[in-house]
Amino acid sequence: MATKHYCGGELVAEVVRSGFSESFHRGSVAVFNGEGELVHSIGDVVSPVFPRSAAKPMQALAALRAGWKPATVSNLAIAAASHHGEEVHVKEVDSLLVSAELGEDALQCPPDLPSDPAARRGVVASGGGARRVYMNCSGKHSSMVAAVKLNGWDLATYLEPDHPFQQQVYSTVEELTGEEIAATGVDGCGAPLFAYGLTGLARAFHRFTSSDEGTEERAVADAMRAHPKLVAGSDGADTKLMAAVPGMLAKGGAEGVQAISMPGVGTAVVKIDDGNNRAAMPVALRALCEHAGFKAPAEAHYVMEALCWPEIYGGGQPVGRVRPVV
Repeated sequence: MATKHYCGGELVAEVVRSGFSESFHRGSVAVFNGEGELVHSIGDVVSPVFPRSAAKPMQALAALRAGWKPATVSNLAIAAASHHGEEVHVKEVDSLLVSAELGEDALQCPPDLPSDPAARRGVVASGGGARRVYMNCSGKHSSMVAAVKLNGWDLATYLEPDHPFQQQVYSTVEELTGEEIAATGVDGCGAPLFAYGLTGLARAFHRFTSSDEGTEERAVADAMRAHPKLVAGSDGADTKLMAAVPGMLAKGGAEGVQAISMPGVGTAVVKIDDGNNRAAMPVALRALCEHAGFKAPAEAHYVMEALCWPEIYGGGQPVGRVRPVV
């Protein structure tokens, strides 16, 4: 059966520089209310998309369901992270591997330099080079190999789609999204990547934030919210939002994907058609506010302002903003 491909969305953001609309972003948005019902949509929210790293909470959940018992809550957070290779991230990945009695050589994500500029400069200045633990998906891969070793499965082939662990991911994704997987691809880190609609991604994030305490879904969400800096680095949008708004769960992905979910309020997921992530968080936040009634606490005002209307610079000074149009 031929896969139905994503059809694209509508205008969701414009970039205004010096009062002039310079660029435009089109995309699709799905908003669920606190009961997990679709209450608003823009563009194509049912055709499959690759959610990229927004799927990491489900991959971490699959590791738990395969029997992996993280030694610490922070180990679980790094398993769902797109970290930036900062020292705290590398130490956490190393800690996870040590607890599983594995080394960096067990990982099959590609070697990389840290994505955090300061961390990258530090590695280069010290004469270091690319390593697998620096790669932003190394926490996810570490939880994968930990679960694989625990079950006695083949470590050498853990990234193959038909590997028992990846089949666990497959079934976990289908259950949480409530949708059949439409296509399988290869993510930037080499792991299998499954395609489904934005409605499925929203349904999964609603499940994470609405599940009862003591469930594995809630454990993943709680770990991410307890350690936002591990999830998205010191300067990441997900980090800033989760740190500023207690209870908020946020996870972005490459190619313009963003998911945010607030328990009892709602969930918003976004796909930006051109793959530029700069509009994804602003659009998701405005959609959650406008169509699910989210009201941020007063103390989060300045963070919300910066995330909803990111500044555009000229000559080192702010001269405009990314403006969501939802």
